Amino acid sequence: MSPPKPPHQSPSSTIDLTPYEELYKHFHTHPELSNCEKQTSEICAAHLATLSSSFKIHTRIGGYGLAATIPNGPGPTILLRADMDALPILETTSLPYASSITATGLDGTPTPVMHACGHDMHMTCLLAASEVLIKNRKTWSGTLIILFQPAEERGSGARAMVSDGLYDNIPIPDFILGQHVMAMRSGSVGLRTGTIMAGADSLKITLYGSPGGGHGSQPHRVVDPAVLAAHVVVRLQGVVSREVGYNDVAVVTVGSVRVGKSENVISEEAVLGVDFRSTRPDVRGKLRGAIERIVKAECKASGCSKEPLIEQTRFLPTTVNDEAMTNRLSTAFRSFFGEENFDANIPVTTIAEDFSILGEAKGKRVPCVFWHWGGVDQELWDRKEREGRLNEVPMNHSSGFAPVIQPTMRTGIDALVVAALEVFRGQDSARL
Repeated sequence: MSPPKPPHQSPSSTIDLTPYEELYKHFHTHPELSNCEKQTSEICAAHLATLSSSFKIHTRIGGYGLAATIPNGPGPTILLRADMDALPILETTSLPYASSITATGLDGTPTPVMHACGHDMHMTCLLAASEVLIKNRKTWSGTLIILFQPAEERGSGARAMVSDGLYDNIPIPDFILGQHVMAMRSGSVGLRTGTIMAGADSLKITLYGSPGGGHGSQPHRVVDPAVLAAHVVVRLQGVVSREVGYNDVAVVTVGSVRVGKSENVISEEAVLGVDFRSTRPDVRGKLRGAIERIVKAECKASGCSKEPLIEQTRFLPTTVNDEAMTNRLSTAFRSFFGEENFDANIPVTTIAEDFSILGEAKGKRVPCVFWHWGGVDQELWDRKEREGRLNEVPMNHSSGFAPVIQPTMRTGIDALVVAALEVFRGQDSARL
């Protein structure tokens, strides 16, 4: 696979990327957790303001979300979106710009913070793409909306922005476009019509042992929630393999187990963090039903003092790409990036997004398109592929995930600009 060789001038080549490389490093070094993106949001707003006095910038939407609008004559209205939040992960990349930030996590305790999902790259590419489009505004006509969303990792940011009057502040777009950097070969772009990302649900499940707990030396006198939690975790591993059809996409993960604070004290409760994902509504319902059935049955078998408490903490919809616009963007991407660097039928992923919630605009369903692009160093990817060891490449949400700055940034900028121009102009989308 060769590097991209666009038939026209690359949009990213029309601006100086050096400041954006430094901005990316700043974002990476200074990550902020979901709903805490104050400084990040302020930097994005300030940068947009320097690009054009025509930008009408709205801040503090649904928390630290912001949206900026720039009208440029008649034509379609397009919303380009990036997310801003980071994750409670200790970075192990050893990069000179690695994060050493510590913040207060959801449970109220200090936690290291890292941009382990590439949102720092998303923001940087969108800011740079905004500069490209503004500098070349004579080549397109319409209204451009730039949106930076908080709390994607909690699945709540897009809903918060819509509920907080997003579409009272900005016009309802004709199309919403977004992208995500992934553990793919840098320079590559992937898209597909229909479902591209699974829907996801997260549950907080509290299992109750005996009131007050007990002494580790006398387990026969209490219901041990640690043992109960272990049985639940093991039983949940059979849900997908034994209750979901082999043609359906589904995942069940127990991401956290919290029980007790001392080895000789039997706790009175255990708390599980469970995540499940699927691409079809009926499978989603089946997974939820199976999880509840297993949890309640294990609690009954253990003789628990009361029923378990099952609380939903996240809900992310399935990401479904509009067919007509996806086909248009596929043609534009293939022409620009080349057949060898573009996949128009990328596999569905169980990674989930709340991006499509932005399409719920005052009773109108706005068509959305979302694509993926690669961030793994090309030489590293090619070597691992030859060796059959691609599983060793750090993935999103891992402590070693860090997109190589170039050509990842150039590709992300070009993809946004090419997509926007395709919608604005409908032809010759790569030429500026």
